Amino acid sequence: MKATSEIPTKSPSFPFFSNPKITIANFPQNLVPSSKCLSVATNSVPILKANNALRNEEVECSGSSSDSQLVVVSFYKFADFPDHADLRKPLKELCEQLLVSGGIILASEGINGSICGTRDSVDSVLAFIQSDERLQGLKLVESPVSPEEEALHHGHTSSSPLAAGEDAPFRWDHVRVKLKKEIVTLGMPSVSPIVKVGKYIKPKDWNALISDPDVVVIDVRNDYEIRVGKFKGAVDPCTTAFRHFPSWVEDRFKLADSGDKLESSGSTGESDKLTKEKGSKKVPRVAMYCTGGIRCEKASSFLLSRGFEEVYHLEGGILRYLEEVPKTQSLWEGECFVFDKRVSVEHGLVQGTFKLCYGCKKPVSDADIESPEWEYAVSCPYCFASKSEEEKERARARQRQFEKWGIIGGPDKGRRPAKTAEVNVHSATQMSKSL
Repeated sequence: MKATSEIPTKSPSFPFFSNPKITIANFPQNLVPSSKCLSVATNSVPILKANNALRNEEVECSGSSSDSQLVVVSFYKFADFPDHADLRKPLKELCEQLLVSGGIILASEGINGSICGTRDSVDSVLAFIQSDERLQGLKLVESPVSPEEEALHHGHTSSSPLAAGEDAPFRWDHVRVKLKKEIVTLGMPSVSPIVKVGKYIKPKDWNALISDPDVVVIDVRNDYEIRVGKFKGAVDPCTTAFRHFPSWVEDRFKLADSGDKLESSGSTGESDKLTKEKGSKKVPRVAMYCTGGIRCEKASSFLLSRGFEEVYHLEGGILRYLEEVPKTQSLWEGECFVFDKRVSVEHGLVQGTFKLCYGCKKPVSDADIESPEWEYAVSCPYCFASKSEEEKERARARQRQFEKWGIIGGPDKGRRPAKTAEVNVHSATQMSKSL
């Protein structure tokens, strides 16, 4: 069974990333969208859709406002990618040229990212990534952008000191392409989804699986994500980072090296389901889920390496489930935390009600904001006690800068002052003498 739905791998031909001479300048011109992609087009151009309903279709981009409509696409792919560093510079340059914002992580085990831009621009970036055959078949989830966010996003330009504003999905003029050891940090190099992974379950079949009393449902996200929402009856590992998940598994299940005894050390009602006694053929059946599916791939690979025999995970993650399963049939409770400025989404992937504490980057509800420990851009009930007064005062100073200038650091954005005219004249004179 495949993972999430995949964008077609037949894409335009770009130079391979392993070529150290690759630059934006030598991209085939027919593969780099011109400025027309960001305005109303006069001719119809075929565009590859990335959303679930139309992912395998080509639609016509006519002279309508669809050319400027924004999309948010999260994607990942595990692959053997030792020369990943070669991709960073050309990918960042392409995103900047096409005004695609967001964040992308590159590692020797593959790629992981979430980007925002116009349909043409996002599709061009995805096609460029997949021009390397190792990265073909990206697993991706697309989220809509509301008309209000559209207006806010397009109301600013890259030269505006306000960038895209606080409420836009991503900053208009900012993309990060980072090099890391892992595209999702588990801290166990021996665990590789390329080698083995659990069984994917489509959203339409997920309810039946997790309703089975012999199946334990595990949320592999972090505690601050789970408090926003989770599936009914799911186990919360109470981890603050994904790298803590293996330790939780080791503590929760007494994993014998021989593999002939696997029992739960927990005291909750699920413990009876998680027992494998000596001489018994009954093994725990585990169903896991996360936001978009990437953490489940590593988590399922880890469980399989530790003796679990039946490991399932939700294809496309919570986002695909909320997109495809009607609310009336849903077993999801609450909202889903997302790693962009929408903070949370509900069924249909519409923006949720949670806000972000800029002091700790964690989600807060309307009730949390009523707390006396809440101070905008400084602290919330979850970080108030852990922050010193010095840290809080620095946060207040940053907020004052933002309120005054629209950016943190003032109008210079932390850059060094330009050289004076006198210095420039002196430099020019010295250069003239040298020539």
